[in-house]
Amino acid sequence: MDRLTSMAVFVKAADLGSFAAAADAFEISGPMVGKHVRFLEDRLGVRLLNRTTRRQSLTEAGEAYYERCRAVLSEAEAADAVVADELSEPRGRLRVTMPALLGRHCVAPVLTKLARRHPHLELDLSFGDPIADIVEGGYDLAIRTGDLDDQSGLITRRIASQRMVVCSARSYLRANGKPKSIDDLAAHQAVIYRRSGRVRPWLFPQQSGPPREIMPAGRLRFDDLEAIADAAAQGMGLAWLPYWLVRERLNAGILVGLFNGQPEFLYDCHALWPRSPRMPPKLRVAVDVLAAALPKLMT
Repeated sequence: MDRLTSMAVFVKAADLGSFAAAADAFEISGPMVGKHVRFLEDRLGVRLLNRTTRRQSLTEAGEAYYERCRAVLSEAEAADAVVADELSEPRGRLRVTMPALLGRHCVAPVLTKLARRHPHLELDLSFGDPIADIVEGGYDLAIRTGDLDDQSGLITRRIASQRMVVCSARSYLRANGKPKSIDDLAAHQAVIYRRSGRVRPWLFPQQSGPPREIMPAGRLRFDDLEAIADAAAQGMGLAWLPYWLVRERLNAGILVGLFNGQPEFLYDCHALWPRSPRMPPKLRVAVDVLAAALPKLMT
């Protein structure tokens, strides 16, 4: 077996805590992960991992070997990156996790166009609203909107801002009147965004201090923004949605924007990736192209 590959598999198994997770990360079988680890153990003459049916842990020798393996693998990746930089051609698999709707409407089209320009670049895109652990999931890049949690070990870059608009169908306004100010929202029905069991408030910038929070009232609660836009277009209530999602409906007159001229709340959109000695060309070009394209798509 190739010793460097076996070291990489061993490190991944230690990081993820199981052979099965390491197998998924490398797209090999669980028994093959075991073969790589046993190859190293036989070569070294020591046990690296203690395994039971429920858990696994590094032995004392395994902990020391793990740290040195990480250093060796990091140097190997840096060496590869030097050559890749000189070739200046993005190549290899790029794994990206992103919110489902934003990903489908904005991120995926940009990355697909990038892949069309670079035939040696592979895309592995994951669409899902639950926030994935970047390192544990083996992702190269994550796209996220809103506030960021603890990002230790990650590099972040703001690549765009998502502006939010209040909108409704003309039929709803004819039947219920048009709100002239934010204070009027209390008298109106809304189609509400509920995620993880919690209703998300509508946010409006103020001249000083934190944004004003409005908790809308309504009979409809959805956890999908596109379903909210569809319901609003049917006259079921007001909606607070990203402009990029309702732009075509607004331009076609299916929805009407409210409070025009008033500052709109902005959700920052960030790219996040694991910290490493060198940024691979495939990652650098992806982040750069998203930073250039997304602001135009979201405004």
